[in-house]
Amino acid sequence: LKSSAMQSAILGFGISIPSRKIKAEEIANAWKQDADAMINGLGVTEKTVPDAGEDTFTLAFEAGKQAIETAKIKSAQVSAVFVGSESHPYAVKPTSGMVAAALECDPYCHCADLEFACKAGTAAMQIVDSMIRAKQISHGLAIGADCAQAKPGDALEYTAAAGAAAFVMGSSEDKNALCRIDQTLSFTTDTPDFWRANGKPHPEHAGRFTGEPAYFHHVREATKGILQLSNLQTSDIDHVIFHMPNAKFPSRIAKELGFTKEQLEHGFIVPTIGNTYSACSPLGLAHVLQEAKRKDRILLVSYGSGAGSDAFLMTMLRDGMKLPVDTREATYIQYSEYQSLTTAH
Repeated sequence: LKSSAMQSAILGFGISIPSRKIKAEEIANAWKQDADAMINGLGVTEKTVPDAGEDTFTLAFEAGKQAIETAKIKSAQVSAVFVGSESHPYAVKPTSGMVAAALECDPYCHCADLEFACKAGTAAMQIVDSMIRAKQISHGLAIGADCAQAKPGDALEYTAAAGAAAFVMGSSEDKNALCRIDQTLSFTTDTPDFWRANGKPHPEHAGRFTGEPAYFHHVREATKGILQLSNLQTSDIDHVIFHMPNAKFPSRIAKELGFTKEQLEHGFIVPTIGNTYSACSPLGLAHVLQEAKRKDRILLVSYGSGAGSDAFLMTMLRDGMKLPVDTREATYIQYSEYQSLTTAH
């Protein structure tokens, strides 16, 4: 990889996952659908559900707070906050500004809300990476957060989940630098596989068309592009994270591109969490950052419908950092409660 006078790195990271969950079997029973067929077809057994007091802002705040704590910096040192989501609480009122204020970041702070379906969180990482490389800021916060929507009875209802992942980024020369960002690129087309028109409560999707030429084409091209740019082979990668709309898609593209189950293992979190949209691949990365060892190479490839993929190559500068264990027990809810909570959101 080409060296740079200034490279960015992840200094700290945080996650926020609702404790409430619903099992796929419960959703299937509510609609008198074949539970085994849905579970086997999607590979997701349960998903997270935001409680009445949880939304994209609260999840982003909690993840951001933990990221700042693990970065071992003061919140006032953060002068850029970007939040990627497709479920911002307000149509006009920035989630990023709310997060920056709640975390007591530097008031001279670059803030923006980002949207690009499920890759808005990685888009936030790219922006902060660029600002650090340009020496415009010393520390920035990139967050992917969502409370995903799904039409009742639709296949998306089995996977659309809630969660957030946040990353404090700074210079790779920082004494607390955990994981260096070596390279990033994006692959983008106008492919209408998934959309939600203005004013509509739920997204629409093009069924099987969401696979090829949507998800697979973009993830494939972004992965091939960054490996070629960096002169690396799949065998040179220690950990790989792909966007996880379900368990089948990332498993299939990993096998096609020559990655092993071992390379996919630590970031493969979708079966028991679901698809957290903008937080999905960032949450996978957060899990990998807890397990990876010094000098390990990490490949992250997000996907956002509409459509595009962001790819990152990273190198661990020290051994992974374990986050505090969430001691809350998962609370499994019935479909009636789930329905009332999703209606409230």
